[in-house]
Amino acid sequence: MFKIKCICCPYSAAYLTAAFQQVTQAKNYHWRIAGFYFFYYAFVGMFAPYWSLYLQSIHFNAIEIAILMSMQPVMRMIAPNLWGWLADHTGKRLLVVQIAATLSAVCYLGVFATTSFWGMLLVLGLMGFFWSASMPLVEATTLTYLGKHTARYGRIRSWGSIGFIVAVVGLGYAFDYIAIAWLLWAGLVCELGILLFSRQIPPTEVLAHHTDSQSIRNIVLQPRVLALFGACFLMSVAHGPYYTFFSIYLVEHGYAKSAVGGLWALGVICEIGVFFLMPWLARRYGLTRILVASLGLAVLRFMLIGWGVDFLLLLLIAQVLHAATFGAYHAASVGLVHEFFQGRHQSKGQAMFGSLTYGAGGMLGGLASGPIWQHYGASVLYSCSAGMALVGMLLMWWALRNVAGSRAAVA
Repeated sequence: MFKIKCICCPYSAAYLTAAFQQVTQAKNYHWRIAGFYFFYYAFVGMFAPYWSLYLQSIHFNAIEIAILMSMQPVMRMIAPNLWGWLADHTGKRLLVVQIAATLSAVCYLGVFATTSFWGMLLVLGLMGFFWSASMPLVEATTLTYLGKHTARYGRIRSWGSIGFIVAVVGLGYAFDYIAIAWLLWAGLVCELGILLFSRQIPPTEVLAHHTDSQSIRNIVLQPRVLALFGACFLMSVAHGPYYTFFSIYLVEHGYAKSAVGGLWALGVICEIGVFFLMPWLARRYGLTRILVASLGLAVLRFMLIGWGVDFLLLLLIAQVLHAATFGAYHAASVGLVHEFFQGRHQSKGQAMFGSLTYGAGGMLGGLASGPIWQHYGASVLYSCSAGMALVGMLLMWWALRNVAGSRAAVA
């Protein structure tokens, strides 16, 4: 029997062992981050479609529901900047995530103790202040972890979409048989999952970048960054009525809660497909063009929702468009923020993006939706959403042409 010895690579066995360990460790880290996304967006899948129904069940009116549902966007406007600054200042990004997750879970317990408007406002405000802190920091951690492979972001982020689907479909069917008050316990499970996986996220090293010496103000005031923040702000304004009243809208038009959950889930299923296609789409079209297209399709989607609620086929088309209006939009916008804010500005950049867009934009859209819904009806409300998306599309289209013109002038 002959022994075969590799003369050209005497350390091949050790090399292969080390490579295998590296791949195994990478997969382990992948699942740790994916688990956080799963429970974080499972909470969104519990909250966005059904919390307004719970508030309606304890006899809040449309304006009170709009105010309460806007507490999370308000906190997303205020909190991420504070937590992002703290994370970059201390250099302990993961510790900040863990503290925020712990305090969010503790504050959430208050929903079991109150059904008054002011009590619920306080509880949702405190919970939202800590809950909204973690995601921009985790986004920065994920993109740092991926390094040069940021196009793979969608594959990890897709686990958040899966968590959303599990929550929205499972609860949708459950609430056809059990009381909506059980929603509170579903939220607690999600909060505990967030807390658990916040302690599993791997540490990452923030690499030095030539923009570290610049002030973040100089980066923000670049025309391309202002255009991105402005367009994404308008997109969040457009989605405010969707997250606040879509479920109530469907139930009032005769849809069962299981159908409501199914329609929400359809959009997120399509979103997952886009997340996996993003590396190809980004290479072929570029992130800015993807963003322009997403905003344009949002105009169509909100018009379909506003004027086609009695036609299931039109609602199905509208929900399929969620793949563009959230999936492609979110991946492209987060990717652009990562390009614009490098090095020591990563956490602050993602936090500022979340505050100005999902925070301020979502707050304005949510607060304005109550009076418009009450006085003018859903069709006018969702037409306003379409208008906001149209203005955002024109802004990004202008930015795209401006950047292309600048490059041509340089050439």
